[in-house]
Amino acid sequence: MNDHPLDASVAVPVRFMERVSRSEPAAPERKGRFHTMAKPIGSTCNIDCTYCYYLHKEHLLDQHRGRRMEPSMLERYIRQYIEAQNGEEIVFSWQGGEPTMLGLEFFEHIVELQARFQPPGQRIVNDLQTNATLLNDPWCVFLKRHDFLVGVSIDGPRELHDAFRVDRKGKPTFDDVMRGIALLKKHGVGFNTLTVVNRKNAKRPIDVYRFLRDEVGSTYIQFIPCVEPKDFHTVAPQHWPTNAMPILGTPAAKPGNADSIVTDWSVDPDDWGYFLSRTFDEWYTKDAGNVLVNLFETAVVQTMGKPAQTCITAEFCGKALAIEHDGTAYSCDHYVYPEYALGNIEQEHLGIMAFSERQQKFGYAKRDSLPGYCKQCKHVRLCWGECPKNRLLRSPDGEPGLNYLCAGIKRFHDHAGPALRRMAAQLA
Repeated sequence: MNDHPLDASVAVPVRFMERVSRSEPAAPERKGRFHTMAKPIGSTCNIDCTYCYYLHKEHLLDQHRGRRMEPSMLERYIRQYIEAQNGEEIVFSWQGGEPTMLGLEFFEHIVELQARFQPPGQRIVNDLQTNATLLNDPWCVFLKRHDFLVGVSIDGPRELHDAFRVDRKGKPTFDDVMRGIALLKKHGVGFNTLTVVNRKNAKRPIDVYRFLRDEVGSTYIQFIPCVEPKDFHTVAPQHWPTNAMPILGTPAAKPGNADSIVTDWSVDPDDWGYFLSRTFDEWYTKDAGNVLVNLFETAVVQTMGKPAQTCITAEFCGKALAIEHDGTAYSCDHYVYPEYALGNIEQEHLGIMAFSERQQKFGYAKRDSLPGYCKQCKHVRLCWGECPKNRLLRSPDGEPGLNYLCAGIKRFHDHAGPALRRMAAQLA
């Protein structure tokens, strides 16, 4: 095997040779383009965000803190991921938990393996999503040397960030994150920001946006709405009983009510629309072309009639898998539940699982399961029902599968539509 090369001068029993040759799944005959979010440390993290959708995997998947992807599994993953790709650029994404807890040596081994398996004519790039609290000078030297793009999780000014992003002792993390960002800047490491828009910071969109732009210096901003069903620890997405889904606009379809379907920290749908509309106005009048905002960039592109730049606003999904530290692949990063396990790369090649009939069915279901309420909406081609993991409601006529954020998404596109069409016309 690759992690234990055989010396050609040593006689090896035939049975052992057969076991070795059969131990690695064969590469797929046809290659394609897909993305995988790797979780080499599983759910292990040094902080304890209230809203984290991944920490509970420690119990759900019977993970134990401190587990990590073994060297042989890491090699297998890197080799299979490269073997399955046919694009000029192969993008590796590393996440957790907190991936920097793996240490520099682990990531040095990653780039060594990538160099070993890199095919002629294809370029390999890496990105790393981190809370930035463990970054130091050696880390930043490494990230700069190997041209890693770093995503930093930060939710706004101190009081908004520290509302939910605390350490294992319940203490705030803002200062440690800002120290990490300062180190990235010092060493010239490229970074962007990821902000979880929750029930609290959604009410202060301009404060959040200007902080990210002016104080953090982020030129690529990702906004992710926090939507978590109360039973997300144990119930997989789209396995909810339809009779328990509330109707759009009812109290149960909003956070903060006793019978609410979501956690108290989930963003209110109306606040999501308000947040997007206010930040869009600031971006459109002052920063378009200089600051990239994921949801606004794709809205412009889709208004031009071109394919979405994000999976959540695309007609189909399914080309963004997740792989856990034990080599198990899942349909999506937000679907890491036993019900959505595709298999393990020890037994089946990642490239085959990525384009399997089961995964294709998962991807097409995004469009095929849209309720009639969505199909009749004038914004459907800009939204496509958003992420299926958020389809927690029933439409006004009682049909299940409506997105929890529907009211907010409509509010945003009603507001931003004229400006988006002007931008699209200028860029056409």
